[in-house]
Formats: sequence, structure tokens, C-alpha cells
Amino acid sequence: MSRPSTSKATRTAATKTATEAATKTAAAKALPRGRHKLSREEVVGSQRERMLRAMAEAMAERGYVATPVAEIIRRAGVSRETFYQQFASKQDCFLAGLEQALDGLRGAMGTALAGEGEPVERFDRLIGIYLDALASDPATARLFLIEIYAAGPDVARRRAELQQQFLDGLVAVFGVSTERGRFACQALLAAVVALVTNAIAAGDIDGLRALREPLVDLARAGLNAVS
Repeated sequence: MSRPSTSKATRTAATKTATEAATKTAAAKALPRGRHKLSREEVVGSQRERMLRAMAEAMAERGYVATPVAEIIRRAGVSRETFYQQFASKQDCFLAGLEQALDGLRGAMGTALAGEGEPVERFDRLIGIYLDALASDPATARLFLIEIYAAGPDVARRRAELQQQFLDGLVAVFGVSTERGRFACQALLAAVVALVTNAIAAGDIDGLRALREPLVDLARAGLNAVS
């Protein structure tokens, strides 16, 4: 069965997510040499973006464990002092990058959920934006879907909290009120995470985007089973 057609709101949210990713990449470029008219706040913001981008790219290539702080600052073109002015540790930098990525994703997904439609239509918008966001920035996607497991217990706890938030979101989308319905949402979330992680690990961006229709069909089947 074909999925519901993509709405204008969904396309707009997906475009916004991709644009924000491109804007952050542009902001992460090194500051001009010599005198410039940037404020201290702008300089600090630019340095932060460069360090977060450098972390994502380095860890996507080398892995969390094999990426020292020295590699992050080398790629970002900043001093060790600058790094530790903003982050307490490599793990702290990782968590900051995670929260930044999630903030952008929450905004786009909130737009998708705000629209009208049946539960499956709303899920279709939601999963479409999620997959587009991951496909637009594979390095960051790999970081927070794969390398997150190596980042220590604090990050593991944060990951568990985030999965609970997404589960609560699915429960709200489908309007389920029973334990059986909640378990169906939990199983759907597990399927999404597993399939998306496999695609990112394989570097299969086309395959990642192609997950949208089968995941919508899976959601539809699960909703019918518990309704």
C-alpha cells in the first residue's frame, strides 16, 4: 500500500532542516585572518560550531574512542585553551553536539506533528522529516546512532531519556491508551532505530530514505492490530 502524499508542511519542514544543516556548516568555517568586525559572541559561536563539526567528522571517520581532543582542535583550527573554555571534556563536547542536533530535529518534527490528519498520516510526516534530517548530515547521524554507544554512562542515560521522549511522542501521535498499544509503539520505535542505524552504518543514504514507506506500512499494521 502506498504511503500518504507528502504535504507542503512536510516539505517545508524538511527543507528547513536541510537549510539549517547547511547554515551550520557555513558557520563552522574558520574565521578570517587578521582584524575583523565580529563581536566576541560571534567569535565564540563560530569556534563552537567549528569544534562540534570537527568532532562529528572526526568521530564518523575514527570512532569515539579513537578520537582524542587533539584531533578535534586540529580539525577545528582552535587552541586547546579554546576547547576547554567551552567544553569540560570530549564527552561534554559530544553531549553538546547531541543536544544541538536534537534541538533542530525537534523543531522540524514539531511542525510535522502540528498539522491535521489521521495518526498514520502524521507518522508519515514525522518519519519523513526524521529520515531527511539524517540523510542530509550522515556524519552527525553516524555519531549519534552508532558512536553514542561508546561515549560512556552519562551519554547512555541521556540516550535512554531521549528514546523515552520519542516513545511518548509516538503514543501521542497514535492516541493509544493501553499497555498493548504502548508496547506496539515501543516495538515500532525499536524497528525504526534498528533499520535506520543499519542504513547509516552501511553508508546507504538511498536505502535510508527508502525506509519511509515500509515504516509507514509497519505503523499502519501495528495500529490496526491494537485498535
